[in-house]
Amino acid sequence: MTTLTDRIRAAILGGDFVPNQRLVEADVCEQFGATRAAVRETLKELAGEGLVEILRNKGARVRAISKAEAVEITEVRMVLEGLSAAKAAERVTPGQADQLRAIVAEMRQAVGGNDLDRYSELNAALHAKVREIADHRTSASIIERLGAQVVRHKFRLARQPGRAALSLPQHELIVAAIVAGDPEAAQTAMQQHLRSVAKTLEAATD
Repeated sequence: MTTLTDRIRAAILGGDFVPNQRLVEADVCEQFGATRAAVRETLKELAGEGLVEILRNKGARVRAISKAEAVEITEVRMVLEGLSAAKAAERVTPGQADQLRAIVAEMRQAVGGNDLDRYSELNAALHAKVREIADHRTSASIIERLGAQVVRHKFRLARQPGRAALSLPQHELIVAAIVAGDPEAAQTAMQQHLRSVAKTLEAATD
């Protein structure tokens, strides 16, 4: 069952609410058909996730993530997703290996067809599949929360000319190492990929 928190989170991540937009309780109540108490509790939860900030005597607003903070978040993800990739390499089954190969094959097709929206979806699906295979709940929950905070930066990054073609071989290396059952190579490949993401974010204009 979808909760109020899920619905408002999805609205923020989907761009229905923009960075720094005030979240007026009465308006949110009307939009989502919820009580003020429920909305207030949900906004507190989303503040805990870093998606909303609650200002003294001013209410809540969608938190804006600066480029510098997005780079820092990516650097933290680099460590955690490296761990996740290593665990995935230790635990991957033949069936899961086939699923990873299938996602990468679709990513190649998306790059070939210059379908950036599809590539972005597959990119997210691949990282999610690695977390699923790793079965490391603590790192997964932190990675997902951090990833949600920088979703707008990831969206812009995915649309940079040539970015998909650059990241595809990085993902191929990650999958090859996991499928081969090589934790060190998987960790290194994932960290190199996210280091590249951080550098690209740093070089991007605000």
